[in-house]
Amino acid sequence: MTEKAWTRWPSREALGRAETSGPRRLLGWIVRALVLGMLLWGVFTRSPAHGWGALGAAAGVLLAAFGAWALYRTTLAHRLWPSLALFTVLLGIAVGAQVAGFRVAALVIWCGCAVTALERLPIAAALPVASVALASYSAVDNDAWLTTAATMAGLALAGYVLRLDAEARGNAQRLLAQERAARAAEAESAALAERSRIAREIHDVLAHSLSAQLVHLEAARLLIEKGADQEQILERVVAARGMARDGLAETRQALSALRGELTPLEDFLTQLVATAEGGEATVSGERRPLPAEASQAVRRVAQEALTNVRKHAPGAKTQVRLEYGEHEVTLVVRDSGGSPGELGVTGAGYGLLGMRERAELLGGSLDAGPDEEGFMVTLKVPV
Repeated sequence: MTEKAWTRWPSREALGRAETSGPRRLLGWIVRALVLGMLLWGVFTRSPAHGWGALGAAAGVLLAAFGAWALYRTTLAHRLWPSLALFTVLLGIAVGAQVAGFRVAALVIWCGCAVTALERLPIAAALPVASVALASYSAVDNDAWLTTAATMAGLALAGYVLRLDAEARGNAQRLLAQERAARAAEAESAALAERSRIAREIHDVLAHSLSAQLVHLEAARLLIEKGADQEQILERVVAARGMARDGLAETRQALSALRGELTPLEDFLTQLVATAEGGEATVSGERRPLPAEASQAVRRVAQEALTNVRKHAPGAKTQVRLEYGEHEVTLVVRDSGGSPGELGVTGAGYGLLGMRERAELLGGSLDAGPDEEGFMVTLKVPV
């Protein structure tokens, strides 16, 4: 046994009653009450003293009970010298009880001191206290020496077993506290991740909405510079206003979508393609619900890709294909190509970059580049 083990206190979790089950606490109080009741009963029924002597003996029993309670508090606080002082007081009370003729009370106090010392003190301090208590017990006990030795060994073993049991309980409580702290940290991390997810979702919604508005407003500007008809200009302005309204509505819906309140992805893509000229949407594979983040990634990439078609290849036919695989879902947006529109220079070009980052956060990928005829965007997200 190392030097640290000799001087180490049992942990406060082991010495305390925190996390102790209700039945175990009740059993402990019942045992204490029975011991105290038996001692008091012995004082008043088998006492060699009567009158004030019996009351003095009862006061001694109550003083011993108070000392035991104080000993619990000092050992719980890991205060060595006050604990040793209280053990000395209790051993003195036992000697006084033996001298006064209360042999049973003295034996109970000596045995209790031995067991408690081994259970609650550092081993280096517990051994002398237990040795004194057990030696006093053996000096007074009238049984055969073999019986007395067996009783002393049993008491020492009981105290050490109680110590081991308390340490095991304390370790379990510490592990439980660590697990609770880990769960709290995990919950906090999940909350932070959720906030980041919400912020990313709102960013993508607003980025798409503002990009679409910019397309129409830039078109209105070009029409004004060319002196176009007022109705054409008004049509673009009204479309930009509609995009702003839709963007606000999508921002509100984003929070609901993150909670799983999503419209079917196939219906969303069908409605989205219906707003494009010559658009077509197809779905293949076994349809199944997707996680909220995967579903949102597919929706945002489809929106961004169609917005880019309007900007860079106005009038081009668009094909949107959604494929359900065994372990992933694939979205392909392909356009037939066309002459670059006047709006192709608008925007900062960060839309698909943001979609690629979203896909990578989900463990997927996004590829975008020229196709045989036009431009193709391919998103793959594991599910």
